[in-house]
Amino acid sequence: MSKKKYKNNKSTSLESATQRILGIMRKESGKDFNYKQIAAKLGVDDASSRNKIIRSLSQLAAKKKIEEVDRGRYRINSDVDRYRGILDMTAKGSGYVVVEELNEDVFIPSNNINKAFDGDEVEIYVYKRRRNKKSEGEITAILNRKKTRFVGVLQLQENFGFVAIQDGKMYTDIFVQKNKIGEAKNGDKVVVEMDEWPEKADSPFGHVVQVLGKPGEHHTEIHSILAQYGLPHEFPQEVEDFAQGIDTSIQEDEIKKRRDMREVLTFTIDPKDAKDFDDALSFQQLENGNYEIGIHIADVSHYVQPGTILDEEAFNRATSVYLVDRVVPMLPEILSNNACSLRPNEEKYTFSAVFELTDKGVVKDQWFGRTVTYSDARFAYEEAQYIIETTGGDIPAEISITGESYRTDDAIVSAVLKMNQIAEVMRKKRLGDGAISFDKVEVKFELDDKNEPVGVFFKTSKEANKLIEEFMLLANKKVAEFIGKQKPKKTFVYRCHDEPDDDKLAALQSLVSKFGHKLNLKDQKQISQSLNNLLQDVQGTKEQNLVDTLTIRTMSKAYYSTENIGHYGLAFSHYSHFTSPIRRYPDVMAHRLLQHYLDDGKSAPEEEYESKCQHSSNMEGLATSAERDSIKYMQIKFMQDHNDEEFLGVISGVTEWGIYVEIMSNKCEGMVRLRDIREDHFDFDQEQYAIIGRNTKKVYQLGDEVYVTVKNADLVKRHLDFNLIGTKDEVEKQD
Repeated sequence: MSKKKYKNNKSTSLESATQRILGIMRKESGKDFNYKQIAAKLGVDDASSRNKIIRSLSQLAAKKKIEEVDRGRYRINSDVDRYRGILDMTAKGSGYVVVEELNEDVFIPSNNINKAFDGDEVEIYVYKRRRNKKSEGEITAILNRKKTRFVGVLQLQENFGFVAIQDGKMYTDIFVQKNKIGEAKNGDKVVVEMDEWPEKADSPFGHVVQVLGKPGEHHTEIHSILAQYGLPHEFPQEVEDFAQGIDTSIQEDEIKKRRDMREVLTFTIDPKDAKDFDDALSFQQLENGNYEIGIHIADVSHYVQPGTILDEEAFNRATSVYLVDRVVPMLPEILSNNACSLRPNEEKYTFSAVFELTDKGVVKDQWFGRTVTYSDARFAYEEAQYIIETTGGDIPAEISITGESYRTDDAIVSAVLKMNQIAEVMRKKRLGDGAISFDKVEVKFELDDKNEPVGVFFKTSKEANKLIEEFMLLANKKVAEFIGKQKPKKTFVYRCHDEPDDDKLAALQSLVSKFGHKLNLKDQKQISQSLNNLLQDVQGTKEQNLVDTLTIRTMSKAYYSTENIGHYGLAFSHYSHFTSPIRRYPDVMAHRLLQHYLDDGKSAPEEEYESKCQHSSNMEGLATSAERDSIKYMQIKFMQDHNDEEFLGVISGVTEWGIYVEIMSNKCEGMVRLRDIREDHFDFDQEQYAIIGRNTKKVYQLGDEVYVTVKNADLVKRHLDFNLIGTKDEVEKQD
């Protein structure tokens, strides 16, 4: 962004001069100026302009906008109309800063961005609000850069280069001197580090830190996604070496310190392609007719000790990242896939929550602590689902699961059936208490040996998935209650979820009404019930994925904190994450804190753990964005091979520049730009969520079914463009 030049304009109004003077002083808020220095900054030297500057300085001092620190020398009063916030850039180059003190977003025009980037923490000056106008301001200081590394394509000239950043919210390239290009070649996709932004330079200066490869190549694009969010794709060698040196054998002296549950029936149920199994269930019927059900979690904290480089690396990552074609784990493989994986027919150290339950799902007793377990079997969800579906009523003498026969008196079959019955009761009660039932369809890809997408399928949650979910929820809830209800208060890591925002609910109400659905927003219980009814009603409909997505976006974002506010979506007053320490650092913290309190330890330092919670929440957000981008990338890659096909889709979004269409058969979403619709000139109607033809008055509205073809599938920009063929009725009439 070039520095703004002020012209010598003798007719400039006093008000205009005042704003310019303030702008100069804000940018150097710690410095004091006299009228001559201001005149030089403005580029004026005539007597009239100098007199105007002197008068402006006097008036600003009288209004306490600036202060006279010495005779004739002035400094900005930094406490007036200045606020802090995070910059949210738009694709047009302007931005918004959320100012909590004002409880509103302050608009920042592009000429007042002043070298800040999307996500930066900034200081802003807010102009005096005009009647019926939104608050507007300018950035006066960049307090913290969100990031200084960016992904882009190197464009080399003879003696220098520019890295074109491939981010719609980035408004500038980064200049790179020839001696700072390293091994990169023209056209390479690279990671560039921003070093400085000289005052008079149009672009920031930087240096290339990593060459990712040629744009469009599979590994280049996947590594680009990770690099864009600052996520690593491999472990430092010293971390790998440290992990390899850990003794992972099961020792008798350690077993003596634990509850030995190796003789209790225990098994895992996971996705068929899972490589790590961090949770197992145990089951036995008690003499009083109740059931003892154990939720056993890999004891990661036994191996990952505080203060080690392994713990530091796990904390920095905070989460595993699940991309379409790979997992970037939080822990090295020696732990995640071996020592901490509850593989069948192996003894493992575990951390357990063991409950005595009635067949109505009522908890009669509970126990938490370290255990040693032995997994008797491993089921894929499909296998457990087969047991539930095949033996749900009259139990046959024998069932077959993927070619292997099980007698129906097999204890595992009986355990799965009984646990499913209990889980269904617990789920029904939870939903009755106001929990929201999100069973969103997941898009999955069939990949060949070269990671090329050869098919798309949808993953839905069935009884076997919900069985596991309910017992994991039970453990997470009860662990949080166990600590959270103790007096005096003890520091713990909670998974928090606030109530949905009223404005977002009203917007959702308006959107779903276009599909003939209604919401009852009278009170919290009605809202929960109404949302569940909506999610149930749309199952199997053309708008299901859209409505599921919009409903999730209506919800507040879940986060980690030491300050418990409960979990709205689950209708729990206390909730934590305890059940996945292989892939989530907050679970490791929960394990450590729980053991600390079981050992009668004092409350842990809240400030330290709150800081770790915030970091974990931030890293979770980055991982989610990377996972979403990898799905988008693979969808575009899949669509590249279907250029000549017509697809039936549903209009999933309407904007002033085009309509978004989601293809029903594969959930790929792309844009039809208004300028590409040839049948008429269309205008955006915000109230109707529609575009309307000026001459024909033809309407394309949110939820309409249309046919499209692929116009452009850009892997590098991760953008999919469609051509609009027409409405479903029009096209099918022609056929």
